[in-house]
Amino acid sequence: SPHPSSQLPDPAIEDQGKDYIRPILTQYAAVCVRCPGYGTRTNTVVLVDSEGRVTFTERNMINADIDQWKTSTYQFKLHT
Repeated sequence: SPHPSSQLPDPAIEDQGKDYIRPILTQYAAVCVRCPGYGTRTNTVVLVDSEGRVTFTERNMINADIDQWKTSTYQFKLHT
């Protein structure tokens, strides 16, 4: 049966989403462009569930160093 809209999301489901993002970032990091003076510096994954909840995760290279990355995740709900 559907959950009332006032109920908070199930933490186990949210954790599944986080486990889903990490392999995607890892997979696409393997196909990054790497050339002298040019290359991939950002990876972005946007997940939207059936309730309009969005998880936006972005990984940015720090100081053009391929071994230093900062990952930021933002979560919000789309207006309907």
